Amino acid sequence: MQRIIACWVLIAAGLVAPCARAQSTAPTLDFEFFKEKVQPIFLNQRGDHARCITCHGDPESTLHPHLAELKPGQLFWDEADSRKNFEDYSKFVTPGSADSRILVHPLAPAAGGDPFHMGGPQFKTQDDPDWQILKAWVMGAKMAPLGGPLKPRIIQTNFASNYVDIIDPATDKIVGKIEGIELNHGAAVSPDGSRIFISDETNSSLDVADGRTFQLTNRIPLSEHPNNIYISRDGHYVYVSIAGGKGAVDVIDTTTMQRVKTIPTNMSIHNTYVTPDGKYALAGSIRGKGVAVIDTATNEIAWTIPMDLGIRPMAMSKNPDGSTQFLFLQMTGFNGFAVIDFATHKEINRITIPDLPPGRTKFPPGAEVSHGMFVTPDNKTLLVVSRVNSGLYFYSLPDLKVQGVAFMEGKGSGWMTVTQDGSKAYIANAVTNDVSVIDLKAKKEIARIPVGATPKRNISAMLP
Repeated sequence: MQRIIACWVLIAAGLVAPCARAQSTAPTLDFEFFKEKVQPIFLNQRGDHARCITCHGDPESTLHPHLAELKPGQLFWDEADSRKNFEDYSKFVTPGSADSRILVHPLAPAAGGDPFHMGGPQFKTQDDPDWQILKAWVMGAKMAPLGGPLKPRIIQTNFASNYVDIIDPATDKIVGKIEGIELNHGAAVSPDGSRIFISDETNSSLDVADGRTFQLTNRIPLSEHPNNIYISRDGHYVYVSIAGGKGAVDVIDTTTMQRVKTIPTNMSIHNTYVTPDGKYALAGSIRGKGVAVIDTATNEIAWTIPMDLGIRPMAMSKNPDGSTQFLFLQMTGFNGFAVIDFATHKEINRITIPDLPPGRTKFPPGAEVSHGMFVTPDNKTLLVVSRVNSGLYFYSLPDLKVQGVAFMEGKGSGWMTVTQDGSKAYIANAVTNDVSVIDLKAKKEIARIPVGATPKRNISAMLP
């Protein structure tokens, strides 16, 4: 009591700060920061060095701290196992101390680490970004609270690289990567932004990444080799185009993370879409030269639309009630698109891209001549990419009159998406390995964003 009274006397005299402030307290270790920032370090490959999980995740190992064993098909720990990891690793931390064993033991001796670590020095210097994350956790760093508005992002797959780029359309800069997926093809995002789905052609799987950390968390086996994917409007199912075997559409339940159905199509499926009202999934085939229309209420084929050419990208316009009005199809060897009346299932028009003006020459396609379509959010414009013309063409809806063209310096254009506000288009260029950014109001290429090798599909999404 006398000590407390003396303290308040000194405070009143202005000689010391309040006692509560003068007393230092050790920081607490944050579980969410550990789960989302620290745990990925244990899975990271640093050069040719063995990963932490190789030794510390061995169920027969007596090494400590110990990592919970990953279950078959699991690429990251679930909540319960993350808690176990947190509890075990916390034993090797003195909160607030840079001398904590978790920091010193895997650090190179020249950088202030222990003389010997069974796995060798994981971190050569204290400047290593992963070591800095470990230190931040030890010092009490916390994750920002979940919630708040989602942010617009462009998800860009890179078929010949082992990562997917995340682009901020506000700055047109890459702000993240999903690493560890070779031959990544299609992308989809859950409505709440919590999960990103990527079709993995190397493993014939649907890979799942956390929408906040971009850490791979799951790898769902598919029935055969996949191509592109699409998510249902309510986020319940991901429809995966199956190009291998006899062709099919795999249906993945996003709650159980399991394949719940394979819909046989008897034709190899290249791209799958969901209609604006969510009632149908459309599965297009190059070799089968047709579209299988799937009723999403039953996940059964309702009808097919046969065509004379292979089906490439599609786009859809909608009626005032939200139902599908026209289906637009790009097709093999045709520099243009077909128009299908969705109600009658019949082709009603076939439109050829205009010839190039004097002074411009066609670019060798290397792949399909015309590849990439999108209907703007206001349902007023159909955007069509011509790979050979290196141009984005603007067609008014519903009359389909040419309103202009934006020519691109990016080459090999093969896919496109549009921001939610309809202000910009992003076109993947598989030859120049970049993404052309088109100002849709000005009808002009305003930027090119370098990305990975052979960029393929891209989508516009909202992420935390």
